[in-house]
Amino acid sequence: MKAYIVGVGMTRFEKPETRDWQYWDMVREAGTAALADAGVRYDQVEQVPVGYCFQASTAGQRAVYELGLTGVPVYNVNNNCATGSTALMLARQFVEGGGSDCVLAVGFEKMSRGSLGAGAGGAGDFATSPVARHYGIMAAAHGFEASPPTAQIFGNAAREHMERYGTTPEQLAAVGAKNHRHSVHNPYAQFQDPYTVEEILAARTVHRPLTKLQCSPTSDGAAAAVVVSERFVERQGLGERAVEIAAQAMTTDTETSFASGSCIDAVGAPMTRAAARQVYTASGLGPDDLDVIELHDCFSVNELLTYEALGLCGEGESGELVESGATTYGGRWVVNPSGGLISKGHPLGATGIAQAAELTWHLRDEAGARQVPGARTALAHNIGLGGAAVLTLLRRG
Repeated sequence: MKAYIVGVGMTRFEKPETRDWQYWDMVREAGTAALADAGVRYDQVEQVPVGYCFQASTAGQRAVYELGLTGVPVYNVNNNCATGSTALMLARQFVEGGGSDCVLAVGFEKMSRGSLGAGAGGAGDFATSPVARHYGIMAAAHGFEASPPTAQIFGNAAREHMERYGTTPEQLAAVGAKNHRHSVHNPYAQFQDPYTVEEILAARTVHRPLTKLQCSPTSDGAAAAVVVSERFVERQGLGERAVEIAAQAMTTDTETSFASGSCIDAVGAPMTRAAARQVYTASGLGPDDLDVIELHDCFSVNELLTYEALGLCGEGESGELVESGATTYGGRWVVNPSGGLISKGHPLGATGIAQAAELTWHLRDEAGARQVPGARTALAHNIGLGGAAVLTLLRRG
């Protein structure tokens, strides 16, 4: 049974402690918008997976109770930075399995200012951290410095890419410049200021070669998507709103992530390659069939690594690809028209569903000033250390 997204909604992503709201306020705003977009009542929803990382158990119930008290099953989902897409994947599985006709996927996060610590992808105590193996790879190859751990492992992946392929600081900064430029037209983005490559390179260094303007910020925000069956689409007359989830895959780490001792592998490039193969095989589509992509640019280097893992270019060619303009308006693909995590923001539990919302708007020709002309096929890529990579291929009929 096919699954379709028929409604999406999200809050503006905000710097933590900027807005006086609680996580349930965020979910009420995003969830109400998604239901209204679909023309669906909450009492028609049969299951609700809710993703978040920084709240207590059953916070999902506390949040969606703002939408109604219907007794619907609520599932609390936590999968590091891939949490939102994991909730979306559960929604699709509930529908494709035939158990439900209408499911609401929700993701939210209320975060603290400053860099991530041990709570989500940080190193913490090596003896107990769920990412100890990943950071152990980094420490063995590069040592451990006094900088934020997530920036450190991705920064070291950038150093490896530069040493292997001659990737330049300017090419890394070009990712940030592109995504900040894209966010100017996104009213949901945490930042909407453009920056030049020179300004990005001159910003404060977080972990060489990454500067502050190449790193995703901590953020508050929520996103939601209504996922339904084909029969629900037909029964409710939602064909004009429906975007098909044509294929979806989740992968986790294998020996490949650790065998090489490379930070490039430890931060998830092999997981993304494996998930891409599955999605392309299942859909019968490939990189050349994609029009618009939202990918997990938690740091600029990860966008470059993901170009290669998705097959947009050959290994080591991603720096040249972004410099060529192939991944912005007027190029072969538009990547991160929302501004990506770097500029739109990164509330962990919301990110994956927000990507789906952005792509749904493009496929329905509703993205306003950032619309990708004629977009018919889209790909979302959401990754979390520890690890999980989720790819979602969306298609408008």
